Amino acid sequence: MGSALLLPLSERFNFPVAQMNFIACLMCGLIAACSFRIYLPPSKENCAIRHTAATLLGIYFAHFCYGWYTVHFVAEVIMSYFILVTTDVKHVHKYTFLAAMSYLTAVQISRVYVFDNAEHSADFTGPMMIITQKITKLAFEVHDGLARKEESLTPSQKLLAVRKCPSLLEYCSYNLNFMGILAGPLCSYSQYIEFIEGTYGHLETCQVNEKEKDRLRHSAPSPVEAVLSKLLMCCLLLMAHLVLSTSFPVSRNLEDSFVNSAPFYTRLAYLYFSLMGFRPKYYFAWTMADAVNNAAGFGFSGYSKSGKPQWNALNNINILQIETATSFKMFIDNWNIQTAQWLKEICYDRCPSCPTLFTFLLSAAWHGVYTGYFFTFLTGALMTFAARAVRSNFRHHFLASSSSKRLYDIITWIATQLAMSYTVAPFVLLHTEPSLQFYRTWFFGFHIAAFLLILVLPRWKKQTSNSPQVQSGDLR
Repeated sequence: MGSALLLPLSERFNFPVAQMNFIACLMCGLIAACSFRIYLPPSKENCAIRHTAATLLGIYFAHFCYGWYTVHFVAEVIMSYFILVTTDVKHVHKYTFLAAMSYLTAVQISRVYVFDNAEHSADFTGPMMIITQKITKLAFEVHDGLARKEESLTPSQKLLAVRKCPSLLEYCSYNLNFMGILAGPLCSYSQYIEFIEGTYGHLETCQVNEKEKDRLRHSAPSPVEAVLSKLLMCCLLLMAHLVLSTSFPVSRNLEDSFVNSAPFYTRLAYLYFSLMGFRPKYYFAWTMADAVNNAAGFGFSGYSKSGKPQWNALNNINILQIETATSFKMFIDNWNIQTAQWLKEICYDRCPSCPTLFTFLLSAAWHGVYTGYFFTFLTGALMTFAARAVRSNFRHHFLASSSSKRLYDIITWIATQLAMSYTVAPFVLLHTEPSLQFYRTWFFGFHIAAFLLILVLPRWKKQTSNSPQVQSGDLR
């Protein structure tokens, strides 16, 4: 249990104190981030101070939200650092992955099945999921940088490879800093160290002249405009969540009175709106987290062609692309983007066989031990295979004219949004019985349709090239 300081306010507005603490810490984090950028600007002399301040603030915010459960955050980080510095770099990624995922899973099991407080308590496993991502990501990057030959690395692995083992302070700061401990987003270790030191090595690729590059190597442009625009978006998203979640509760999809009396098209429409209404709370948390990082000066990604500063290096969502997605790939590519990159880096790119299936399974295991998560991600793998089959067999027939392409886009938008709503419903319902009850109300129709599409439609061989591209749409 976190702080009870805001309990009177929580009771007055009938708002869960755990969520009140979370939002309060995000708001305080925004103020702390501005102060961090202004009063502790990056320099070689300030690096240790910046690392220390970011770490202590992160632990304090975590303790305010989750109380003594914060011990788990620190314990996982210390355990993983011990493995990092004592294990042969040839195997450090394997041992770190096994230890971190085992610790996370054990904590998730204890929270759900031992303490039996499940969704009614503050979910302290959320920050642990982000910490686990960072720990495993860094272990793989250290392995790539110190144990593998340069020629064996892919271009992205070369870019992310860590050539020097971090100190304990750097490691704690990367995993526990106040900008990302509550809601992320995930970033690479190299990105974080560049931010702390103010080096901004990625500016070498920006569309600015050499004089401007030299000035900016130790200071990013002001993030005020980007932060304000994201805060405005957060206000809109919070209102959307409050309106949609109360107007379209997901549980109504299971009510016999609704299932037995509502027309089929009404049920489809309600399924779509009820699951769409579940998304804004994630949009809010990720956008707010992005704003906090930007306010600290973290997330600068260079300039647009017009010379406007871009603050999207840590962007975790593209809302418009999600809501207008015409394929599973397009939806997944724009949802929880940093997690997709993590799954691609440590699983998809390295899996010798069935990378899509194992990536979905890893995503399910990382999310938690509720059976609803596994229903969602296994169904997601099935839908992904079916969507590939449909696209490869039909899309080219609709490219002859703009009107036929528009028709294809409308049909695939409807199919994608309904299939995604059907897929993620168990993720919201969490438990086995309501998830199976939900499937039964639809007679497992989407599953059957996906199986038939995979079995009936011919398979087209992928075009090969010297540099095959990994399909990031297979992720999560």
